[in-house]
Amino acid sequence: MALLKVFLVLLALSIIPMLLVAGRAYFKHRGTRVVTCPETDSPAAVRVDAGRIMASSSIGEPDLRLVSCSRWPERKLCGQPCLAQIEAAPAECVVRTTLVEWYQNSSCGLCGKDIGEIHWVEHKPALLTPDRKMVEWEEISPEQIAQVMATHQRVCWRCHVSNSMRERFPGFQAEHAPSRAS
Repeated sequence: MALLKVFLVLLALSIIPMLLVAGRAYFKHRGTRVVTCPETDSPAAVRVDAGRIMASSSIGEPDLRLVSCSRWPERKLCGQPCLAQIEAAPAECVVRTTLVEWYQNSSCGLCGKDIGEIHWVEHKPALLTPDRKMVEWEEISPEQIAQVMATHQRVCWRCHVSNSMRERFPGFQAEHAPSRAS
């Protein structure tokens, strides 16, 4: 019985590193990414099969494969050469990383204050179009991000909420954010 317990403890201790490697690979590769499609030389939104990576990395090298692409179904049979971009810079392709870096050290297009740290779960920032219309990131497809960042202004969460309230309740007055007309 003692020998069985020792065997089970050794087995558990040998599995833990594999689980840590698999979990790390999963979290490193999950989420939507924007890559440049080598075939069309235009942005494409892709998602890597994180489950496959998790399983394969626990026994060797991670096996990267796409599970979705904005160019599919028309180009589903491509050789997935864009995976080289993800292998070379996995964090830099993630949409959230790109957006956080874009907002970093910037000021709001409405109030002019420093935007500060971005909290995507609680306080999502927004965008101001060239014609001064407020839009949220959920309205932007990932493959449009580069174009949007070149033409739109950053808006802090406080101004976004104030302007949203002003749209819903025309008499609403906020101390923080100026109106869109300013």
